[in-house]
Amino acid sequence: MCKEPQDSKEVPPLDVPELLASFIRQSGPFLDQLGVRRDVCDKIVECLYNKSKNQFLLRSLSGEESPILGNGNIYEELDLRIASVLQSTGHRYDGALWKNHAKRDLSGNERHFAIVTTASLPWMTGTAINPLFRAAYLSQSEKQKVTLLIPWLCTSDQEIVYPTNLSFSSPEEQELYIRNWLEERIGFRADFKISFYPGKFSKERRSIIPAGDTSQFVPFKDADIAILEEPEHLNWYHHGKRWTDKFKHVVGIVHTNYLEYIKREKHGALQAFLVKHVNNWVTRAYCHKVLRLSAATQDIPKSVICNVHGVNPKFLEIGKKVVSDRELGQETFTKGAYFLGKMVWAKGYKELIDLLAKHKSDIEGFNLDVFGSGEDANEVQSMAKRLDLNLNFQKGRDHADDSLHGYKVFINPSLSDVLCTATAEALAMGKFVVCADHPSNEFFRSFPNCLTYKTSNEFVAKVKEALENEPHLLTPAQSYQLSWEAATQRFMEYSELDKIMNKEKDAAKSSTDNGKFTAKSVSMPNLTELIDGGLAFAHFCLTGNNFLRLCTGAIPGTRDYDQQHCKDLNLLPPLVENPIYGW
Repeated sequence: MCKEPQDSKEVPPLDVPELLASFIRQSGPFLDQLGVRRDVCDKIVECLYNKSKNQFLLRSLSGEESPILGNGNIYEELDLRIASVLQSTGHRYDGALWKNHAKRDLSGNERHFAIVTTASLPWMTGTAINPLFRAAYLSQSEKQKVTLLIPWLCTSDQEIVYPTNLSFSSPEEQELYIRNWLEERIGFRADFKISFYPGKFSKERRSIIPAGDTSQFVPFKDADIAILEEPEHLNWYHHGKRWTDKFKHVVGIVHTNYLEYIKREKHGALQAFLVKHVNNWVTRAYCHKVLRLSAATQDIPKSVICNVHGVNPKFLEIGKKVVSDRELGQETFTKGAYFLGKMVWAKGYKELIDLLAKHKSDIEGFNLDVFGSGEDANEVQSMAKRLDLNLNFQKGRDHADDSLHGYKVFINPSLSDVLCTATAEALAMGKFVVCADHPSNEFFRSFPNCLTYKTSNEFVAKVKEALENEPHLLTPAQSYQLSWEAATQRFMEYSELDKIMNKEKDAAKSSTDNGKFTAKSVSMPNLTELIDGGLAFAHFCLTGNNFLRLCTGAIPGTRDYDQQHCKDLNLLPPLVENPIYGW
């Protein structure tokens, strides 16, 4: 805190209703977690502020000077009112209690994006593929440099996670594989950096858990904007620098409906309740903004819903070929229906088998080809055989494989997806998609080839409709909507990074031109930031205790990276890198 001389100006001090309105407004996220609805908080703030505003208007009518009052948004008026009072006192607040502020030079035009994710190729999962495409398309702009930070697995974990006979002896070897895979699909050489952080695979969670402080693998000079792919997953056991302290702005992107998966486990309801609150805790403590791909995820603090994923350009090329072939009168679809996905029960196989078993007589003669491999393959196939379903199981393959081009109908009954990539790919290829009327499919409803159902009877009707008709031709506008160019544009808009970057650039220019710049946002301590900082500090303390980590399901030895990681990544031992005793 500091004081600067200001021109004296008569501004009435804040009264009790205004102080209460400001307090309740800043307590919004905290009250939201206690179950107080946001619209109730908004109404209370509005009533308190209007009461105070009416008092000031009465004073002005009696001859007293009126403060700065607008006719716009209540929150904006309240901010301006507080800023005017604080400015009149010469008071200025330089940041929250918990923050470690460092001045960064914003006068240059180039920014740096660090994209941190929880998986990497050749593991063919959404959190490995989508962040890779995001890095490629963000790097096309000359205004920013991009780093993709991905987990490095030791050989023993690689053998479990990666496809058979595919492993890497060095990060450089894996990076070459990733770049070749990407270039084959996007058709251009993407200029971004790939870095690795130590990770360990959890068989119980079927996911990779970071080992040590992931944030330390982004140099401070590059710590500008962080994009955390699966922020809850990355921070469950994060013990290190707070992301929002190190980076100017942190955006989280929620990929996975963890609560849906957990509910299917033993004592699932209790586990889901606990995980829900832990997810709220860590995303609130470590992110400025959170994007949810669909409403199928839990409602996380500071979040908005927007699909910021696109499809591999190869699928759009297939769709364009379908359009040209149809216009020439050629037959494009020679096969019926298929389903494609990792063969685990939670990926829609349970729903698929239930629907087909219930309506076996209604769709007599209907055959479905199923492509997938996974841990539950034997159980799924045994169940289908026992129920005598017409399912033809085949090994999993790339959705762009030539053998799949001829299918006309893609069926996806999954209720656990957040945003099914395979659905987007099928639409991009000009196929019909039959899927459930579910929040995860909201983005696709605007496409005429997307046929949604609410009941099992509707499922049968939609399947028959798709098999008996030809799909609509994909228009250029629909094709663009599915592209990564459009997804990147949506990301910049909904994350508010475009506004933030322009605002900071203007602020830096104003500061350079005028010698000083006072922003409304740092006029006073922010209660929300204080609470978030306290939550981050409490999380840091809890995750520093190995006993507590193990009690909550952490992999042993993940508070710090191990000797094998030191050898593979050429790292100093943790005790040398961070010589801190006690925790």
